[in-house]
Amino acid sequence: MKHIKRAARKGSALFLAALAALSLAACGGSQEPKNLLTQDKEEERVVNLFSPMEKTDPDAENIARTASELTVSMAEEALGVTMAYRTYTAEDYQDKTYDDVTLDRARNNMDDLYLLNPDTVLALGAEGKLMDLSGLESAKNLRDIILTANTVDGKLVAIPQEVVAYGLFINKELFDRYKVPLPETPEDFLECCRIFQENGFEHPIGANRWWLETFVFAIAYADLYNGGNTEAEIAALNSGEAKYSDYLRPGFEFLQTLIDRGYVDAETALVSEAIEAEGPDFRAGKTPIVMAYWGAANAETAYGKTDFEMQVIGFPSARGQMPVMPMTGYGVGAEAEHREDAAAMLDIMTSDEALQLYSETNRVISPSKNIKVDCVPALRPLNDRIEEGVYVLGSNAGMSVEQWGNTCLVVRELLGGASVDECMASFDALQEAANK
Repeated sequence: MKHIKRAARKGSALFLAALAALSLAACGGSQEPKNLLTQDKEEERVVNLFSPMEKTDPDAENIARTASELTVSMAEEALGVTMAYRTYTAEDYQDKTYDDVTLDRARNNMDDLYLLNPDTVLALGAEGKLMDLSGLESAKNLRDIILTANTVDGKLVAIPQEVVAYGLFINKELFDRYKVPLPETPEDFLECCRIFQENGFEHPIGANRWWLETFVFAIAYADLYNGGNTEAEIAALNSGEAKYSDYLRPGFEFLQTLIDRGYVDAETALVSEAIEAEGPDFRAGKTPIVMAYWGAANAETAYGKTDFEMQVIGFPSARGQMPVMPMTGYGVGAEAEHREDAAAMLDIMTSDEALQLYSETNRVISPSKNIKVDCVPALRPLNDRIEEGVYVLGSNAGMSVEQWGNTCLVVRELLGGASVDECMASFDALQEAANK
């Protein structure tokens, strides 16, 4: 994600195997990029879906992809419509991001249905490029958190098939071996990193260029989202009475401390893709801690099959272990050629019947308030906090400054050597632009 997004443009990160690739991608431009795959097969009724192409072992089972395709099949059979896949992902940090490609394609009405990261949901929704999905039957069953995060200017512009939650993935056996208690607060976390470093782990945290902002969100917004005064605090931020930089500064100072002490290798993180960079060392027991999304604990292409006991916990905050939840989802182009068929397909794909199948197959948190699925043991600590209603949002369409993408961009400035003060000046500039 490069310059401050012209007040909010970049490629973010995140997602889940098929959805996880979302955050790992890149791009833009009206020409088809060299690594864009297209399916040009014409049917009488076709809906074109633009989504990320996962970079994984082709022989590994992709459960998330399977789960999504099961719901697509339900919609195809019910409507007599065929889904055609158009996909892209970045090859490395020098490529354009998936988000950049998505913005260009959606602005030029090149597809019908889009799998969107949080920043593109907000950008395209604000530009009027996405349909209002609030009239769909499936929208009636959505959790309040989905409505909060994906409603732009009074319109529900994206619906996910799962709620994405980020946490710290830890090698519990290493924590036990070195008698390291699971961290609750930022101070606890620094101490556990110190112990690991003294026992030979040069960089205890495996990091990449996408997801370090999760630490920032947990520290910055723990009180905002869990202190009982959320609406008033966000209103103060949007009016300019309060400053985003005042909330975010402690999180950036914490990251700077991690970098200064060598707990994070900033130079490597700045050019590293998520999971493929830090994943091998974590799976080999050479790195005690990484950060990732919920679905990575289920997918064998990520961390779903380790040779040690793994646990997923929340990020350190003043209120204890804190899950971070950025909202993503499918959006339909407002002026897409096949928008009515695309909306009808999405309605079926996000119906309770389809989401039950998706959630049971993929073992994820459903966006429907009517569906609950048992999670794998490794995820129970994170899930317990979420079920208690303790979490922070990594994206919120009700905030005047887009959070997920912009914060990732500014974190990259920090990784590249910018000072915390310079990073806060970037947020002040974003807020000033938003208020205008």
